[in-house]
Amino acid sequence: MSHFYFLFLTLTILLCSFHSFVDCNRLIQQTCKNCSETDSNINYQFCITSFQSDRRSHCAKNLYELGLVSIKLIRHNITDTNAQIKELLNKKKKLDPFVKECLDDCLDVYSDTFTTLREAIRDYRAKRYGDCNVKLSSVIDASTTCEDGFKQKDDAISPLTKRNKDVFQLSAIALSIVNMLNIDKLKGTL
Repeated sequence: MSHFYFLFLTLTILLCSFHSFVDCNRLIQQTCKNCSETDSNINYQFCITSFQSDRRSHCAKNLYELGLVSIKLIRHNITDTNAQIKELLNKKKKLDPFVKECLDDCLDVYSDTFTTLREAIRDYRAKRYGDCNVKLSSVIDASTTCEDGFKQKDDAISPLTKRNKDVFQLSAIALSIVNMLNIDKLKGTL
C-alpha cells in the first residue's frame, strides 16, 4: 500500500510541475508575441530565449511577475557588459585612443544605469508604471549612446555592438510589459 501511495504522490507532483511549466511557457510565448507585435524593435525569438535563460521566469505566474524578471534581465546584462568593458580597458594590448575613449564613455553611461534600474524596480513594485517607463527609457538611451559613440569615427568598430543591441531589446521588452500593465491599470483590470 505504501508503495502505491508513494507512486501516486510522485506522479501527482510531476503532473502538477508539468502543468505549471506549460502554463508558464504559454505566458512567456503570449507575452513575447504581444511585445513583438507592438514594437518592431523586439524580436520574438530573442524575447523567448531571454526569458527561458532565466529560471525565475519559469516560476512567473502572471505578466506582473514576468515584467519584474525582464527588468532583472537588463540588470544582469548590464553587469556583464560593464565587466566586459573593464576587461577590454585592462587588456595589455594597446587600444586605439578613440576606442578607449568610447569604452570609458560606455562604462560611465552603463555604470549610471544601476541606480536607474534599482529605482525602476522600486517604481515597478509600487505600480508606478509611468515612472518606471521613464527610467527604462533612459536605459535604452544608454545603450544607444554607447553604440553611437563609436560611429563618430568612420573606421571605428564597436566591440560592444551585440551587447548594446541586447540591452536595447531587453529594455524594449520590459518597457512593453510595463506599458501593457499600465494600460490594464488605467482600465482598472489590475
